[in-house]
Amino acid sequence: MPEISFDEARFAARPARLRPRARRRQVDESPITPPFEPSGANRAYVEWLEEQSMLHDAEKVSRQLAGKHLMWSNPYAHPDPRAAVQRASVWYTAYPLSHITTPGQSFLSSLGATELWDAFSAVGIDAVHTGPVKLAGGLDGWDLTPSVDGHFDRMSMAIDPLFGTEDEFRDMCETAARHNGTIIDDIVPGHTGKGADFRLAELNYRDYPGIYHMIDIPESAWHLLPDVPEGRDSVNLTAEAELALADEGYIIGALQRVIFYEPGVKETNWSVTPPIRDYKGTLRRWVYLHYFKEGQPTINWLDPTCAGMRLVMGDALHSLLDLGSGGLRLDANGFLGVERSFDRSPAWSEGHPLSQAANQLIGSMVRKVGGFTFQELNLAIDDIQRTSAVGPDLSYDFITRPAAQFSLATGDTEFLRLVLREAMDIGVDQASLVHAMQNHDELTYELVHFAAAHRDDIYTLGGVDYRGHELAEHIQQTMRDLLTGPAAPYNSVFTQNGIASTTASIITASLGVTDLDTLTDADIRRIASAHLLLCMYNAWQPGVFALSGWDLVGALPLERDAVKSLISTGDTRWIERGAYDILGVAPEAKKSPSGMPRARTLYGPLPEQLKKDTSFASRLAAILKVRKRNGLATGRLLDVPEVGHRALLVLVNELEIGAVQITALNFGGDRIEARVQSDFLPAGRVFDLSTRRKVGTVDDLGGFTVDLPAFGGLAMIIRD
Repeated sequence: MPEISFDEARFAARPARLRPRARRRQVDESPITPPFEPSGANRAYVEWLEEQSMLHDAEKVSRQLAGKHLMWSNPYAHPDPRAAVQRASVWYTAYPLSHITTPGQSFLSSLGATELWDAFSAVGIDAVHTGPVKLAGGLDGWDLTPSVDGHFDRMSMAIDPLFGTEDEFRDMCETAARHNGTIIDDIVPGHTGKGADFRLAELNYRDYPGIYHMIDIPESAWHLLPDVPEGRDSVNLTAEAELALADEGYIIGALQRVIFYEPGVKETNWSVTPPIRDYKGTLRRWVYLHYFKEGQPTINWLDPTCAGMRLVMGDALHSLLDLGSGGLRLDANGFLGVERSFDRSPAWSEGHPLSQAANQLIGSMVRKVGGFTFQELNLAIDDIQRTSAVGPDLSYDFITRPAAQFSLATGDTEFLRLVLREAMDIGVDQASLVHAMQNHDELTYELVHFAAAHRDDIYTLGGVDYRGHELAEHIQQTMRDLLTGPAAPYNSVFTQNGIASTTASIITASLGVTDLDTLTDADIRRIASAHLLLCMYNAWQPGVFALSGWDLVGALPLERDAVKSLISTGDTRWIERGAYDILGVAPEAKKSPSGMPRARTLYGPLPEQLKKDTSFASRLAAILKVRKRNGLATGRLLDVPEVGHRALLVLVNELEIGAVQITALNFGGDRIEARVQSDFLPAGRVFDLSTRRKVGTVDDLGGFTVDLPAFGGLAMIIRD
């Protein structure tokens, strides 16, 4: 009898694809051409900006859906992580700027290639997260300015021609569907770039100022504002200027933290424009909020115009119903509410109830049209749990990701076990998490849960009691010592957020390699084994498993000189974003079509790997086969027991069929024999899910012994 999907089981009479349709643009629409002066006094320029704006497109998409009966075809009130996991369990996380294609082929066309999806199917990948592919950056008059944050400063709903076309995106979705796969796109509910919407806001045009947290400072207070240098469109406020404006009641002042803090570059979360004449000729200066970079103005989710909300909802509907994606990543969605304090303490900017409300609106709208969402919310575990209870279906695993890498670096899983238990106590469902390997960001180790929300709570690690903020500092300093500097000069600290590195270079540092040019074949085999250990950790537990092209080919960081201009402002993450050729279609290419220099890789292209049973990709396929065949992704974590060896991690899960499943992993470089014991282990025989052979029997004390090679693991099940 053929298997049926979650949706088919729950809604047996529902057609396979019951979703409304809406188009952002019709083919006969032509843009206004750029004449004359780009200023608010030029009506043609203002109309052109409006035509380019996301708010304009959002209104067009939304109006096509109002009053349609298909908008009521799907349940939407509550997040449903297991439905999302059943639909898309193993994700390939792409990064458009780093993807090498066949000469003349676009990124989106490459991602839609049948050959690629055949290879993905062989590995066990059933979803692709495209990364940001829409136009990003800003506008300077009529001219586009480049992205300041890897295309996460969106300025349009249009696909960036650098990556392909809307038709190629739709074709990619169709190819994925033929392989029982799903395409996952991005929206950014927290900010935009400085495109048409922001320029219209500066011109005080219609509802556009309502999109942003931007304040029209009266001329009588301009003496509190710094001058903007010639050639700049804004300048970051100093802490003194921020305080002065807050004391006068113009802005809410300092926030709980300054993300991407860099002296002389970003010292506060506020920037100011030079004097600008609006579309009626009035001279204005605006101070605007940006949680992230100066070119990423923050969206206001509680403005009376609801303009920001309308923009974001329209962008989501365009991706789902026009382009055809099945899911959406919500970027920067934990920063959607901000409120001033009245005791001179920082403004309430993280974990705000408005963020939860906004996320519920976004998640509900996406579910209402048949999609799912996941969030990248690097906040306290409590905040992740509260938001995921009402908003997105899935959450990025910022909870255990740094702890797992810390375990590998130290050969000790105690901190990882502490974090897993903390999440269980708070009520996080592991099946609601996206357990990811490398992505475009750094190895994030801010440990916000311990550093901020629980900074004064007491935790014990290695027999020592720490306050939360002390524990975070201890973990961070240990990781810096082991993974950067003289121990690993090829990795780099990234501001206060984490370490710029690839998964492979975290492993080389953990193995004590100081010079990547000295790697031998034996070293590479050992690196692959440790890499697969991290894959087992992330894949052999409930939830989504995600990995990147950098993981699949074993990419190493770029030399700093190769991306000198990109890292000149302190954004060292560019060293980890080297170009890779996933299919081996352009072996002579020195860089990606977007210009990223090619990274050195240890494993080779995917098709070549799949020809060898001992390759990284083939061994990964065997790990994912165990995951899929036994339903590990939709299980439930029962216990993280104490262990008899510091390198051992044991996860006890309950599968949907009711059976108890055990994952045992060795984070150390030596073979171990250790006991697995938990109150949740029933009496019975223990079988290896990979070989289906008996491993042992649960004894009268409620445990059994396992033998694990260096960086080895077992997924097991208990049967009567």
